[in-house]
Amino acid sequence: MATIARECLQQRIPATVAGVICDRPGVAGITTARGLGLQTHVISWRDFADRTAFELSLGECIDSLRPDLIVLAGFMRVLSADFVQRYAGRMLNIHPSLLPKYTGLHTHRRVLEAADGEHGASVHFVTPELDGGPLILQSRVPVRAGDTESDLTARVQATEHVIYPRAIAWIAQGRIEWNGGKPLLDGQPLQQPVVEYFDQDTP
Repeated sequence: MATIARECLQQRIPATVAGVICDRPGVAGITTARGLGLQTHVISWRDFADRTAFELSLGECIDSLRPDLIVLAGFMRVLSADFVQRYAGRMLNIHPSLLPKYTGLHTHRRVLEAADGEHGASVHFVTPELDGGPLILQSRVPVRAGDTESDLTARVQATEHVIYPRAIAWIAQGRIEWNGGKPLLDGQPLQQPVVEYFDQDTP
């Protein structure tokens, strides 16, 4: 979130952050966002009787900000199909795996257990299927001999700070468009994600 916000403030992404919403009070991201002068909102899921009530309040807050794009960054709550459909084509997420492989949690551990040769992160549009929306951009990094879960986590996270702002910039520039449930890149159907390779020098 902080990287994306700074890229917007410095106009490396041609967009303005309408606001930052968090579902947990007291997290560092909200403090950082306030320090950057951004409008912030905390809507704690614990304050609501159920997911329906939480999502009603969350949707009202989003709609009050009138964003063109909703960017999930560290937002770990699973949203209902109805909520996601409400913002179809306007909501992005980044997932730490080479989707469609390893949806869900503990992706770095699962990559090591499978002895995969490469790993990475995927920027995708959010759809009701968990981590199953159309892909835009992927980073790929080598899995090195002797890698630990923390080694791999750090290497993939470093690439996330590159590819997520880049995908957002493409949308802000009009290069990526949502067309009938599928993304277009420069007016052409995006059948496969754009892939960026990060070599052995990546931390």
